[in-house]
Amino acid sequence: MPRIAATALPRRRLDQRFDTLRRLVAEATPPAAGWIRAIRKSLGMTAAQLAVRLGVRRETARDIETSEVRGSITLDTLRRAAQALDCALVYALVPRESLEQMVMSRAREVATKDMAALDHTMALEKQSVEPAERDAQIDAYVREEINLRRLWD
Repeated sequence: MPRIAATALPRRRLDQRFDTLRRLVAEATPPAAGWIRAIRKSLGMTAAQLAVRLGVRRETARDIETSEVRGSITLDTLRRAAQALDCALVYALVPRESLEQMVMSRAREVATKDMAALDHTMALEKQSVEPAERDAQIDAYVREEINLRRLWD
């Protein structure tokens, strides 16, 4: 079973790619009428012309624009619309924080939960540890015991 550190390098490489995307996400808020309609209108293209390029009826082209705004458009339809508008479709899931931060935060949660019973026992025996020592124990537990596949159970 993979330990957290075993997958750290691929995770960090992916995080580097996400850093670039995170900067774009903040600026990529779709126009109120949706990207398809905004681009179509900016190109001076009518809905009827878009429909011809898509090989659908004019009403269907309008439905596509509406479904984009509602968030119910399929990726396949979005891909076809992008092609009809001579655009590239960019699709990505961009984590809000780095994958490394997500994994380490979750690992610390799991470790803290796993060690809670031990804390209770030690407290009953009047052997509690200082917070700094506790943090060091949690860090060691994460490094040595936490299995990546177990984090999301």
